[in-house]
Amino acid sequence: MKKKQASTILAIVTALAVLAGCGGGSTATGSQNGEAPAGGEQAKGPVSISIMANLHTPEVPSDKIEKIIEEKTNTNLEIQWVPDGTYDEKVNASLATGTLPQVTYLKNAASLVNMRDAIRNGQFWEIGPLLDQYPNLSRLKPDVLKNTAVDGKIYALYREVPLSRQGIIYRKDWADKLGLGTPTTIDEFYNMLKQFKENDPDGNGKDDTIPLTDRNDLIYGAFKTISSWFGTPNNWGEKDGKLAPEFMFPEYMETMKFFKKLHQEGLINQDFPVTSKTDQQNLLITGKAGVYIGAMGDVSSLHPKVVEVNPNAELDVQNKIEGGPNGFGIWSVPGYGSVILFPKTAIKSEEELKDVLAFMDQLMSTELGNLIYWGIEGEHHKIEDGKVIPSEDTKLTDREVKPYQAMQVGGPLTVEGFLEAKHILPVKAKSEELIVKNNDYLIEDPSAALDSKTFNEKGVQLQEMIKDGTYQFMLGDIDEAGFQAVIDNWLKSGGQQIIDEYNASYEASK
Repeated sequence: MKKKQASTILAIVTALAVLAGCGGGSTATGSQNGEAPAGGEQAKGPVSISIMANLHTPEVPSDKIEKIIEEKTNTNLEIQWVPDGTYDEKVNASLATGTLPQVTYLKNAASLVNMRDAIRNGQFWEIGPLLDQYPNLSRLKPDVLKNTAVDGKIYALYREVPLSRQGIIYRKDWADKLGLGTPTTIDEFYNMLKQFKENDPDGNGKDDTIPLTDRNDLIYGAFKTISSWFGTPNNWGEKDGKLAPEFMFPEYMETMKFFKKLHQEGLINQDFPVTSKTDQQNLLITGKAGVYIGAMGDVSSLHPKVVEVNPNAELDVQNKIEGGPNGFGIWSVPGYGSVILFPKTAIKSEEELKDVLAFMDQLMSTELGNLIYWGIEGEHHKIEDGKVIPSEDTKLTDREVKPYQAMQVGGPLTVEGFLEAKHILPVKAKSEELIVKNNDYLIEDPSAALDSKTFNEKGVQLQEMIKDGTYQFMLGDIDEAGFQAVIDNWLKSGGQQIIDEYNASYEASK
């Protein structure tokens, strides 16, 4: 298990979980706080910048924030807002026709993997050697940039996400009634589930409680988080000096056995392999279930719904459940949600590239970084005690602010002076504190910056074998020998090639 110490300031990270701004920077050829333009260039007239951004809302936003960005950066912007459902398709079609804009945001980490061959073929600018020329871009985290690298070279900027938001949300009022404290070990967690099942925590006199509510997602549901408690590597781990997939480690088998036990004893919803996230959450909201495992920040949306059903309900959160051989650890993401590439078909020269990077640098300034994320003070949020309280008019912020968050460069950890959200709900504030504490116990994915041609071509298909086999074992349909047969089939169908290619890439990266 690889752990990473982090002395991150809570005031920075809490802002990642909420919605709503501030205003201004300088010119596209300058930098914040009146510093000289990158490379010593003189200020120019307005620079035209074309952008493709992912639209996560039903409507294209108003151009109110866009106009402020143009004014502060001395640019003319042409933003293509592409709906999330067709975003990858649009990017791929534009790549094929040579019509990508100068600033191309990719949808997610998987989209970057699919773009690696085009990057290797020289279709995008390498920007790593230039980043030190820009005061804000140079604040991006080297470890995260490394995770975006292709063959060790940096081609992308990134939009930041918390490294690990995982933990449990549970009915504290139920735990209090049964004399249970906050669980800190796997045994205590299991005992809580057992007590919720057997001792009528809701007081209705019926044996109808579902202790743990889960869904059909081995990553963002309960499975991967609990596997971290057992000490399972994050996607890939090192065994005898070589990388191997997580499901070839004994801790993965221990996790499956634990879930099988929960299923057999009725401590988890029996149909969890086919339960949607909405249905999973509804079991907690309606008081049928007492424990939810996932992003701890979900407590802010779950709490009002839970107390609407039962005004006496109380939720609490916990992150640190120990049980593995090396103590507590929690799986982490590579540190970015999406990346930004710069196509050579749209940017013809290094001089033009520097103009574009100067604009991106301004998006990371204190003023514009907050504007893009929070919107305009007095319209989309207010400031109280130096912290942001978003407007309660979520339709307004969804329409005018949320779309622009997809254009964020960096985030709370890297934008100097990024404003913190003021959480009115105490359990939400606690969840953000625990998300920060997770940074001290990260289990990182050693394959994040590695490459495998076979994985790119067949990885999704092959992973379905493992997913199906994992569920079959947890439901009692196959035993350990049956799961080994699944692994053997995975190896013969291309998995061994993936192992060999990742290890070759791993050795080359050392």
